Amino acid sequence: MAKRVADRRADPTHRRAGLSQAAPLLAGSCMPVLGSVLITPVLPRLSEHFGGVPGADVLVPLIVALPALMIAVFAPFAGQIVDRLGRRSLLLGAMLVYALAGTAPVWLDSLAAILASRVVVGICEAAIMTACTTLLVDYFPGERRRNRYLGLQTVVTTLAATAFIAIGGALGASGWKTPFWVYSVSIGIAAVMAVLLWEPTDADAGPQAIERTAAGGRFRLRTRIPWERIGGPLWVTVFGGFTFYVLVLEVGYLVVATGVAAENTQVIGWVAAVSSLATALGGLSFSRISRLPRGVVLPAAFLLQSVGMIAIWVVPTGPGLIAGAAITSFGSGVLLPSLITWVVAAAQFTDRGRITGWWTAAFFLGQSLTPVLIAGLTLAAGSLTAAVGLAGIAAAVASAVVGSVLSDRYRRS
Repeated sequence: MAKRVADRRADPTHRRAGLSQAAPLLAGSCMPVLGSVLITPVLPRLSEHFGGVPGADVLVPLIVALPALMIAVFAPFAGQIVDRLGRRSLLLGAMLVYALAGTAPVWLDSLAAILASRVVVGICEAAIMTACTTLLVDYFPGERRRNRYLGLQTVVTTLAATAFIAIGGALGASGWKTPFWVYSVSIGIAAVMAVLLWEPTDADAGPQAIERTAAGGRFRLRTRIPWERIGGPLWVTVFGGFTFYVLVLEVGYLVVATGVAAENTQVIGWVAAVSSLATALGGLSFSRISRLPRGVVLPAAFLLQSVGMIAIWVVPTGPGLIAGAAITSFGSGVLLPSLITWVVAAAQFTDRGRITGWWTAAFFLGQSLTPVLIAGLTLAAGSLTAAVGLAGIAAAVASAVVGSVLSDRYRRS
């Protein structure tokens, strides 16, 4: 008996994770956000610096857009590595390479070379996001604990986005290269991860149709990805990535559309902060809201987004925008962890990394498509506010369809 107790204490699968493990994983989850928003305030200075480069008007914005696109492309491959070789080693390696690639523009003065470094940043972000989310689900079994930390992931990344924009703007005052130094923060986070995180094992994997794959001198069980279960949710996640980023990307332009001067960055920043805070509150409330059936929570999140976006369209004034942005963003804060738990939480240990990778790819694909889709809707509808309203109508349709499908599955189960 005593030997069994000692064996269990020595077995990493019996360690109980807590805030000490969650904190570095939540911090690591902010790295893709860092890649998306930190450089945004210095884009005008980058455009001025590289103004003589052919195609600079298109290439400079890619400095921000490329990482998200790389996440959409490479996250499934990161999921394969996570399941075959382990979560922790991939995460630590990606965090270190991320620091090197992220700070590379400090020493580079070629636009092509900077864009190449941003491709590497995006590949690292795909690995980081996939590994961090997978480890959160691994470390915190049980629906309530898992939902709490996945909700916190939304809160932390949303608040980090607001902070990174402010940091990027402040540092950019001393030159366009300066904000790139912030990427080195991943070295410190990786050091903490190396001390506090452990590699989960597959000892608790249940009986399944499996294929044994040698990995690093050990055998890891590998299962077939249940496409019949996750295919539909992944397409919903692509759409959710789009609706989540509509306000994130367009809130500044919407403020200007109400008559505020584009130079009035204080008002624009205030409205963006309200939106970010509402998203954080939505994520913070998820652990409580998630006690309701998924057939209620997920459709309600889309419905809140719909109400807020349509309000922005119908009441195109300052108060209408603030109220609409708050409602939409609260729905977004509930939506993100709802989508993660729908797709990832039910995954087995042996396929969790790959499924998380596909979920990450789907969500960031939706993010990457947002500027293109909103531009098309604006052209068709005649104004940005009308385009946001049409996105709201689409969210209402998604709410009805997802609610109907989930309710039907609940009745049949």
